[in-house]
Amino acid sequence: MGFGFLSILIGITWLYFSITSRKLIKTREKFFLQNGGLLLKQHVSSNEGGVESTKIFTAEELEKATNNYAEDRIVGRGGYGTVYRGILPDKCVVAIKKSRIMDESQIEQFINEMVILTQVNHRNVVKLMGCCLESEVPLLVYEFVSNGTLFHHIHSRGGMSWLSWENRLRIAAESAGALAYLHSAASKPIIHRDVKSANILLDEHYTTKISDFGASRLIPLDPAQVTTLVQGTLGYLDPEYFHTSQLTDKSDVYSFGVVLAELLTGKKPLCLERSQEERNLATYFIMSVKENRLFHILEPRVVREGTLEQLQIVAELVKKCLNLNGEDRPAMKEVAMELEGLRKFTKHPWVNQHDHEESASLVSENEQSDLYTVQLSPFNNNPDISGQYSLDSNQLMFPAKPSVTSSLFCCS
Repeated sequence: MGFGFLSILIGITWLYFSITSRKLIKTREKFFLQNGGLLLKQHVSSNEGGVESTKIFTAEELEKATNNYAEDRIVGRGGYGTVYRGILPDKCVVAIKKSRIMDESQIEQFINEMVILTQVNHRNVVKLMGCCLESEVPLLVYEFVSNGTLFHHIHSRGGMSWLSWENRLRIAAESAGALAYLHSAASKPIIHRDVKSANILLDEHYTTKISDFGASRLIPLDPAQVTTLVQGTLGYLDPEYFHTSQLTDKSDVYSFGVVLAELLTGKKPLCLERSQEERNLATYFIMSVKENRLFHILEPRVVREGTLEQLQIVAELVKKCLNLNGEDRPAMKEVAMELEGLRKFTKHPWVNQHDHEESASLVSENEQSDLYTVQLSPFNNNPDISGQYSLDSNQLMFPAKPSVTSSLFCCS
């Protein structure tokens, strides 16, 4: 009787686990089909782009990689989902993005966009390694970028030590280059649609990586604008797109202009704790430039390390990117070229040495010149800054252009 009872118990347990396992398999098959698995297989079988090299992970693999999506594995949360740090069996560290919801009507678009992202090959764009369609919502697996977001480094005290003017200019140039690639050089152009400092990651070498394509849209072949449900982040959102729902690549240009202003000022794009005038960084920046108060809002380190000419050029570029009329904004490719050109000019050792020698010579000849006085006057309360800019070569070498000095340094 005891042996018979034990046999029945084992049989019931085996039957229970068999039924549970079969149900789990059927559920995963259902989710796989529901999330566009067949459509993805069609793309794979047709060898479209780089889809054949993209791995389709199982739900079990990603559960093990994230320790069943443990809280201590969460590295970020956003409007479109949660990002977990995962470790695959081969010890490769990945970032696993778990979407919040997935509308069935968007499945085909999701698969198509994932197919496009597998074809993106740029050193400053986060690489998509694969996906999992066996869970209730699709999971995307990206390369893991270890050094956090640009937003964190700008707005936290611990991240400021390495963020010199040269590094800010490099990050801006790399980000602009990646967006220009997406707009015009990718096999099928992509509008990122949610450009912000929180979506610009930094690896162990502080190299820029554009991430989070959850809201991205393909640019159509015809020049007509695309009408979409407005998505984005307040403070970075293009006002023209917000009011008209007409999405173009110039919407990314506006958002990048806000990121550039953020790098220059160290201020958040939207802060309810600031005064009404200063609450929105984009409008405050443009107003400050128009009223000749630019240096009042720039971060002190930017003022100390950047030259007058550099800051003037970048400020004008920000102003162009933040133009309320999208057609009047520069293309992302133009922005990238201007930033890269400025960065190369900054790094040229002969120019810097020559400028320093010329500036020192001119200052020693006429220390009490009007130009010298104008440069010092706004910084009387900050001797470090006034000392830096009293010797600035770009203004001293070009006295025939007083408008640059007056527009930047005129006190309100």
